[in-house]
Amino acid sequence: MHDLSEVPVEVKPDRTLRVKIIDACGLACSFCHNEGTPVAAPGRTGRVSLYLRTNGANFLPARISADTDFALALAAMRGSLPTNEVHFTGGEPTLHPDLPGLITIARRLGLTSNGENGAAVLPAAAAAGLDRINLSVFGTTPAELAAVQAPRLASPKLAERKLAALDATIETATAHGIKVSANIVIPDSSHVDRVLRIIEQHGRSVVVRMLVSLADGGASLAAMQDVVDHLGAVPVRRIITAGASDQRVRYRLPDGRTLYAKSIRPVRLPEMCADCRFNNPDDCQEGYYGVRLYRVVDGPFMVGVCIQRMDLCVPLGEFVMSQRCREVATFRDDEAARLTRLHATPATTGGPHPG
Repeated sequence: MHDLSEVPVEVKPDRTLRVKIIDACGLACSFCHNEGTPVAAPGRTGRVSLYLRTNGANFLPARISADTDFALALAAMRGSLPTNEVHFTGGEPTLHPDLPGLITIARRLGLTSNGENGAAVLPAAAAAGLDRINLSVFGTTPAELAAVQAPRLASPKLAERKLAALDATIETATAHGIKVSANIVIPDSSHVDRVLRIIEQHGRSVVVRMLVSLADGGASLAAMQDVVDHLGAVPVRRIITAGASDQRVRYRLPDGRTLYAKSIRPVRLPEMCADCRFNNPDDCQEGYYGVRLYRVVDGPFMVGVCIQRMDLCVPLGEFVMSQRCREVATFRDDEAARLTRLHATPATTGGPHPG
């Protein structure tokens, strides 16, 4: 195992706002947290939100429209918290009927997608300003994809169509100048061979990022290390998001390609998290990851700070005037200053980071 203590560190202050623009999705991945919200149509899909039984979610997520309300909501968030990247999530963002309209409003933007509809919408999305897409990749064969789906969607024939759609999405994104990353969740060592096949198939055309499984903790990190060791990858930089729990290590493969391993730092907001029932090493799986914006069905925009504590979501107007908002802003700045002093590297701080 490589000693990461000698690897240069780059500190990037958190300036990202995640926006759940749609709940619909054509997959039903067994490890999906669905941004903390209930699935709006669970009976037809078999989709389940990982934390739903314990997170206290009390609203259904609405599809966000590309309208004045959304523009004003973004302006309110940007006015209260410095934001240089809006990251669209879901559900599946490429299923939104007016994705280009939302992108035009949000401007600098990335999104996370499973690639099922990208070939159809990415040309217009790129023209509207989309500059990056993180594609969730689950396997190279229909059987591998079907294995991580809820029973109602665990069909090899359906999985084959989804994989073909993913390939078309990668090709379309690349052709239209959109930066593509492939995200791979790796729960434990039984998934190592699957991840190695994905890296072999897609790693020459896109940047591959291994993601820790929130529900599997140490087993997931050990599996990541197995992949790194098998490939002979060498760590070249640690990238820490100050003010949020995201961190990653950039590796160089023997042939010069890049591989990322993304994990979670044990980050807590000093006031909000202090008395939380999940505030221990075993139960708090994502830590404080950043701010999320939702729209309630027939209701207001809501702001959340934890997908395991959706009971902490509050209406947008309340959030921007709250001590919680001020706590987030102060925490971001304080951590950026502290981590920069701690690591004392010449790396440039600031700027957007992948979501």
